[in-house]
Amino acid sequence: MSEAVHDIVSGDGCTIDDGATVGYGEFEEPTRFGDGATVRTGSIVYGDVTIGDEFATGHDVLIREGTTIGDDVLVGTKTVIDGRTTIGSHVSLQTNVYVPTETTIGDNVFVGPGAVLTNDEYPVRTDDGLEGPTIEDGASIGANATVLPSVTIGENAFVAAGAVVTADVPAECLAVGTPASVRELPAPLEGGNRLA
Repeated sequence: MSEAVHDIVSGDGCTIDDGATVGYGEFEEPTRFGDGATVRTGSIVYGDVTIGDEFATGHDVLIREGTTIGDDVLVGTKTVIDGRTTIGSHVSLQTNVYVPTETTIGDNVFVGPGAVLTNDEYPVRTDDGLEGPTIEDGASIGANATVLPSVTIGENAFVAAGAVVTADVPAECLAVGTPASVRELPAPLEGGNRLA
């Protein structure tokens, strides 16, 4: 199996594994990578995607068109970024994360394995448009958490594993439970992420 390379612009030291596809589809804008990108086998990166330096995927990642990603970002195995999304720098999206269209993720954000972000308040029942969540700088989202449409996770906030977040989480707070309730951030979780 060999790699499929379409219309791309890449910096120095980029590696595209055999079996990966970059520049997929017919778009006016190419796929752009900064220096040191690694795209692993089975991953598909559409055209009209712009990615900074030191980017890496796991295997079988999908990144759709209209996505902008900063520097030093890890997109874990089988993660889907469904396009028209902005992701900052120093971000770690672990295995099996789902990021829908119209989502904004800030800098220094951690999203744990199996976390699901959503963008459609009443799927197939209404046509009110799509609005993904906003994950502000320094926030962490635990494994298997679900964040509902248009919710904002505040700066340095922490969403516990398995939580279902139905309302905004203020900065420097903890969201836990189903539906999530907001609590004071415990001392061990203070100080933000250290991904940079």
